[in-house]
Amino acid sequence: MNSSDIIDRLKRHHPKVIDLSLERIERLLSDLNNPEKKLSPVIHVAGTNGKGSVIAFMRSFAEAAGLKVHVYTSPHLVDFKERIRVAGDLITDAALGELLDECEVVNKGLPITFFEITTALAFLAFSRTPADLCLLETGLGGRLDATNVLDQPAVTALTPISFDHMGFLGEDLNVIAAEKAAIMRRHVPAVVSAQKPVAEVVIREASKNIGSQLLVQASEWRMERIAEAIRIETPHRSLIVPLPGLTGRHQIQNAAQALTCLDAWRPGVIPDIAVADGLRAVRWPGRLQRLSSGPLVDRISEGWELWLDGGHNPAAGEVLAAQAVEWCDKPFFGIWGMMSSKDPDSFITPLLSHMAALRTVAIPGEAASINPAALAGIARRHGGNVQMASSLHRAVDDLVSFSGTPGRILIFGSLYLAGEVLGGNV
Repeated sequence: MNSSDIIDRLKRHHPKVIDLSLERIERLLSDLNNPEKKLSPVIHVAGTNGKGSVIAFMRSFAEAAGLKVHVYTSPHLVDFKERIRVAGDLITDAALGELLDECEVVNKGLPITFFEITTALAFLAFSRTPADLCLLETGLGGRLDATNVLDQPAVTALTPISFDHMGFLGEDLNVIAAEKAAIMRRHVPAVVSAQKPVAEVVIREASKNIGSQLLVQASEWRMERIAEAIRIETPHRSLIVPLPGLTGRHQIQNAAQALTCLDAWRPGVIPDIAVADGLRAVRWPGRLQRLSSGPLVDRISEGWELWLDGGHNPAAGEVLAAQAVEWCDKPFFGIWGMMSSKDPDSFITPLLSHMAALRTVAIPGEAASINPAALAGIARRHGGNVQMASSLHRAVDDLVSFSGTPGRILIFGSLYLAGEVLGGNV
């Protein structure tokens, strides 16, 4: 049984729905003899954007220092096994199947969601393999997320909090921030990135009530770019290191937050040279990633660049707009697909003024993909030069034909779309 078979089985027997509650996961973990209580030291990360990147930096720094690291992230882009790294290695198909069998036998057919049983499975895997550190990303929110069952993580972290999943978390940033801040624990360091003022007020109040140890950007930690390097200051050190291997100004902040988390866990465990090596080596697919091969790259001529980003909420749109400003050396073009659960108007508005032309596409295989005609209509209302395309191939061809000079094409708007591109399924 391979991971594709396993994900089909998970979808058949465990609804891929969002039903925020801890009752089911706590029951299953108890019946599994509480593997979540037997984990290596945990750094638990919540937020709206940047969670995965912060975890990618922490993993890269720690592994450059010779540490063994468990990692649990979601969603996957191409292969379900991407979600679970056991002591540095992707979980095997065999282990995945055996652990799922064990979880399902213990669960006895009782209701449990796709994400909940996957989380239990990951905890079981991590509890049985030694490692120095365990990095956990929340799935959605924080307070009722299936990962929020730990009594005493080593460190918690909150990345920038903004609007996403409003159907489940609401449209009040106060409420969203409170949900995510609920991963903080008494006497545990909480490393917090720069936030919107309303979110910061909520986080500070929650920290006061919980009794966590706040480490806030610009107060306890900071960073700045210095030519082709960055300076990072944590409460334990100041160092100058190379620019990250991930593109975008926001990744400098993510790298600094990652190092602050590791220093809060064990000061000095990551030497400066490992930070530099980790910055060069870090990879996190589908986040401002330049594509170097594949069927779409084969369609562009010399001088063109093809990029991919899975960001899909208003804050991600602002990040991409900021990157477009940096990309002023070539004409900038976009290919946009998005799921119906997202807010396309707020996402696309900051980007449109930077694009010479835009093509809209459906996300292959996703019934909940927004119709390309609807996306094109939204972009036109905001002044975009936009046309629909029948496929990603056609969109790339159209844009290359449209421009008299080589340019830069960014495919964006959905992690599902990013997964299709990276999987070569287009």
